[in-house]
Amino acid sequence: MTGYIDVGGGLRAVYGTGVLDFCLDRKIDFPYLIGVSAGSGNIISYLARQKGRSLKFYTDFAFRKEYMSFHNFLKSGSYIDLDYIYSYLSNEGGECPLDFDKVNENSAQFVIVSTDAESGNPAYFTKSDVAKNSYDVFKTSSCIPVVNKAYPFGGKIYYDGGLSDPIPIKKAFSDGCDKVVICLTRPLNYRKKRRLTQKMCDRALSEYPETAKTLFMSADKYNEDIEYIQKLQEEGKVLIIAPRTCFGVETLSRKRKSIEQLYELGYNDAEKIIGFLEG
Repeated sequence: MTGYIDVGGGLRAVYGTGVLDFCLDRKIDFPYLIGVSAGSGNIISYLARQKGRSLKFYTDFAFRKEYMSFHNFLKSGSYIDLDYIYSYLSNEGGECPLDFDKVNENSAQFVIVSTDAESGNPAYFTKSDVAKNSYDVFKTSSCIPVVNKAYPFGGKIYYDGGLSDPIPIKKAFSDGCDKVVICLTRPLNYRKKRRLTQKMCDRALSEYPETAKTLFMSADKYNEDIEYIQKLQEEGKVLIIAPRTCFGVETLSRKRKSIEQLYELGYNDAEKIIGFLEG
């Protein structure tokens, strides 16, 4: 079984939108997909066969104060309004509704990665945790510490999945994949640096000390995962799709022209998938 991973990355995740829109155009279907943070949002649009839907969130909605702003932060304690994204815009009657009936018709397995705020460990959700007009699992997966308050779901509290399992390749293999396409949103030679001390993490996440530890180690975890998937690529088990440049787009940066360029780059880079699937 061939799987697909979208690691997300805030507004950089528009690169993955380009990759998946290419797959829709070429009628490339993956029987298993796993998404982290914004990557999970990209995948749900792909499963609904809604080409171009996710792109609107990056090139239009993200520029609205209702989407992300200091106004939101002062009002609710969260800079990004996840309810605006995954409820107000995405529900039936919203400006950009998800065709959930099409998602239900799609036979592909879908896993969404979040981080359990109490334990700091990965939490994995599936399509069975999603229902029409009920998309809270995507909010948990995209809940960035400090930028957002932890998000409640099913009696527990969650943060962004990228903290605990930034590139969930081991999860994909354990679920039965033998080949995996991995979409990164930074160049392959990029390595993360620790930007916060443990004390700073502890202070920022004083309510969730285990997640504070996970946050402190998240850069190391990402770098270890990159080294691991590069070895897997050499063995032919993995295809890494990664941008050669991000055109200056960062997690929360709003540069419309650069975002559009990154989308086009993802669309063009996705051509590599065809050879990998045929090999």
